[in-house]
Amino acid sequence: MDTFFITIGVILGLLTLICLYRVVGGPTILDRIIAVGAIGNKTTAILLLMGMIFGRLEMFVDISISYALLNFIATLGAAKFFRVRKSIIPGSKYLKEKGIS
Repeated sequence: MDTFFITIGVILGLLTLICLYRVVGGPTILDRIIAVGAIGNKTTAILLLMGMIFGRLEMFVDISISYALLNFIATLGAAKFFRVRKSIIPGSKYLKEKGIS
């Protein structure tokens, strides 16, 4: 049974790397924010799998719930910040039009 959980953990790790590619090379900011949220969700699942492997699920549930809450708040904060700013590139055309440096 442990090999099953380890296999699932490795698969989730590989899927996390695919999402990391989207974070680095995403064409829009929205794609990057969604990919970071997906990485956080996969990390929460990996934490729960670790709890199953080590036999201490109750401890890892607490850790994963707090990590998921932190991920949710960070995703909302980034979405709100980039909704106002519209760009991650300093000195972009939008920022010059609005008089923001």
